[in-house]
Amino acid sequence: MPLHHRIDSAAKKQQIVKIIAGLSNFNLQQVITRVKAAEIGGATYVDIAANTSILFEVKKISSLPICVSSINPYELADCFNAGADMLEIGNFDIFYKQGMNFSAQQVLALAQKTINLVPSASICVTIPHTLLLHDQVVLSKKLELLGVDMIQTEGVGSKFKLCNNLLGSINRASASLSSTYALIQDLSIPIISASGITPLSAPVAVSYGASGVGIGSFLSFCDSLLDVSISIDSIVRSLSYPSDTHLTMTDLLLSSINVNTFSIVH
Repeated sequence: MPLHHRIDSAAKKQQIVKIIAGLSNFNLQQVITRVKAAEIGGATYVDIAANTSILFEVKKISSLPICVSSINPYELADCFNAGADMLEIGNFDIFYKQGMNFSAQQVLALAQKTINLVPSASICVTIPHTLLLHDQVVLSKKLELLGVDMIQTEGVGSKFKLCNNLLGSINRASASLSSTYALIQDLSIPIISASGITPLSAPVAVSYGASGVGIGSFLSFCDSLLDVSISIDSIVRSLSYPSDTHLTMTDLLLSSINVNTFSIVH
């Protein structure tokens, strides 16, 4: 199914900013706070747990497109029928912490089942970072052939502490950025970079070919709705460069941070 017009428009400009509330986050107040901040900060859409009760409450207070995430095709189908704008298979962070990994065959089967249940839904699939890059590419190409509308990359960035310089931020997001660069060579559908993305690394993801970024863990360092909305706005602004401009490292350094805050060793 075609992407929601707001998501599609942002994808074409490489300016998608998806705000992630968390696949396992069923705290309604926390979810609503993040959704409100996303709207204030100018995000493209929000990603919440695939729970119809939470979905109904979010739809009451926000006009943003809503994506729901799960690894259960039936939960996803229920939410689509309840008004979700996009379905996502993933994110997988919570399952890695439980010692669970996902094979390419499992992810492909989940996507096929979801498509069978709701063939008219817009579907995004997260590619497990535990797969070798070659296997990520092969899986993504198969998902595109199935009819999946968007791919999301991930990494181990959420396990790292917040970095306030460019080199640290890129290191934090390196796995997701590497996957983005590898996948963009073979796919024609939009790719979202997620895991460890900050205002400093978001433009790098776009320069690697991403249609935008997914932001979750970065916002956990914020203390209030105002702080979250300001942080989201900083992400949105970081992607405001023309989509045909490929920023050099020097451009990023000069435009995003004070170059005196760190040194580069040659």
